[in-house]
Amino acid sequence: MNAWLWIAAGLVLAVVPLAAVAALRGAADGLVALELAAVLTPVALLLISEGTNREPFGDLALVAAVVSFAGSLAYLRFLERIR
Repeated sequence: MNAWLWIAAGLVLAVVPLAAVAALRGAADGLVALELAAVLTPVALLLISEGTNREPFGDLALVAAVVSFAGSLAYLRFLERIR
């Protein structure tokens, strides 16, 4: 493993507590955690792409960055129906 993959692994581990916050806390805290995870995930995918020299992970990072906004809106809409 090279440095790119070690940093990517650290970012993936940083997303785990954010998922717990999004699932267990209130809507405002969950939205902030979701937005931070939406930033960390494409960065981790770009690091994996660079670490493995495979371009498809870079494409996946681009798609994840674009779709994250729609995911945030869906998260808020879902919580609005529950409460």
